[in-house]
Amino acid sequence: MSVLKITKDNFEKEVMNSDKPVLLDFWATWCGPCRMVGPTVEQVAEETLNIAKVGKINVDEEPELAQTFNVMSIPTLVVMKNGKIVENSVGVKSKQAILSMIK
Repeated sequence: MSVLKITKDNFEKEVMNSDKPVLLDFWATWCGPCRMVGPTVEQVAEETLNIAKVGKINVDEEPELAQTFNVMSIPTLVVMKNGKIVENSVGVKSKQAILSMIK
């Protein structure tokens, strides 16, 4: 599976120290729109395997990370490069829109 489960334990290694851009998907199991965008995020992960990392953060399991990113609504997508947020969006996005966030 090319989508990483991001937790506070692996956040530093997988996100902050990544040499590639990282797409983070903040989601929850009870969130309908999150379930809609989930398969799209997985497709993006497959298509960007060599150029980016894709991680999912369950806001119920990782409230500290959600708070760090000021996540108020889900799904929230955040792109980080060199440990800094370069793009973010809230709500369901098309695959093309998500791919353009990473590039």
